Amino acid sequence: MTTALESRVTAEIARRRSELVDLLAVLVGFDTRAPDPHFEPREEAALQAYLADRLGAVGLRVELWEPELTSLPANRYPIPDGYHFHGRPQLLARRAGRGGGRSLLFNGHIDVVSAEPRDLWATDPFRADVRDGRLYGRGACDMKGGVAAMVFATEVLSGLDVPLRGDLIVNTVTDEESTGAGALASVAHGVQAEGGIVPEPTSLTAWLGTRGSLMPEIVVEGRAGHAGFPHEQGAAGGPVNAVEKMQIVLAALQTLREEWRDRADPQHPYLHPGTIVPTSFESGQWIVSYPASATLRCHVQYLPGQADRKGSGNAVMREIEERVQSAARADPWLVAHPPAFTWHGDVPPSFQQPEAPISATTLDAMGSLGLERAIASRTTWFDAATFSRAGTPTIGFGPGAIAAAHAVDEFVPLDELVCAAQVLAVAAMRFCGVEG
Repeated sequence: MTTALESRVTAEIARRRSELVDLLAVLVGFDTRAPDPHFEPREEAALQAYLADRLGAVGLRVELWEPELTSLPANRYPIPDGYHFHGRPQLLARRAGRGGGRSLLFNGHIDVVSAEPRDLWATDPFRADVRDGRLYGRGACDMKGGVAAMVFATEVLSGLDVPLRGDLIVNTVTDEESTGAGALASVAHGVQAEGGIVPEPTSLTAWLGTRGSLMPEIVVEGRAGHAGFPHEQGAAGGPVNAVEKMQIVLAALQTLREEWRDRADPQHPYLHPGTIVPTSFESGQWIVSYPASATLRCHVQYLPGQADRKGSGNAVMREIEERVQSAARADPWLVAHPPAFTWHGDVPPSFQQPEAPISATTLDAMGSLGLERAIASRTTWFDAATFSRAGTPTIGFGPGAIAAAHAVDEFVPLDELVCAAQVLAVAAMRFCGVEG
């Protein structure tokens, strides 16, 4: 059951539904696609300035800043050489509490993925279109819908002068889709709270954690030669097919992936098992030549229980390398030319137990507003891990389905948008506490 004040807040959000929809439509209209190879900004600064004006207008203390890369904490995130934040500011807004309550962080990313192939969209992806109870547009689901919900919840709480005891912090970041650097920059800037909610598209369920991610690149050598020569004359100095040698690597990875699928992790029953997915392959110099090398890239996701003592993927990296090299030792060519590994990133896993204060409060708010207290099995990474690792226990809850994210004709259901804002507002009241 909700209190009288909570009911007043949720009713106000419902009454102003059209304003919330309009806010999301405006956000979709900003082109905030993830940085191009030259890291040129798009309209991130304009969107952040728009949110800063709105949040400042309802009394929050707002700060915009462009981080320096050197300010980021030590990390192994996939941040490329030459990367910068110029033209892509981060936003921090704080509504000071009355005292005696817990602080709560609302965090969301404003960047979106490419809209290609644009010709398959029914409407312009950067012009919101409302039809059949949904709002369509790039980022509507992932995650401008969530950003709109958390900003609007904050505006309503402020407009009704709800006397929160603890601070309510709103943080919108860039670059989640490409590097995760925006959240890292916020942590370095001092963004911290006693609990956090990231309104990613969870379909109004709770995401209590996420698997970590690794991105290995594996190179296998062959030996070039005319494709008309007899097959596999490597011992006699003839050509060796790098593509076929890479099959040994792929078989070893597939076997390990199947083993991971069967490994139970009682500490993290709400996370899918770890996995190894080959995602990119390059080989060959000429159609009638044996390939002299082959390069395989993979996306690896691992559970918190697979991480080392520092919460990183070192143990997983060793396991993968050892498994591949063990398989390679059965092949004379690979014994002399072992597969070479390069690791291009390691973003950490995290998990908050259902009884943790931020988890329990959010689940209770969901139940009070008629939702099932559902905890979903999380598959992909999100910024909660960065904040949790830095001392802010953080979970996910928001509108829209992850299946619609990154898709053509991306959308968010408007009823979910409104409900998400209501749950976030009630969760804030319960987590921060209300005076009187």
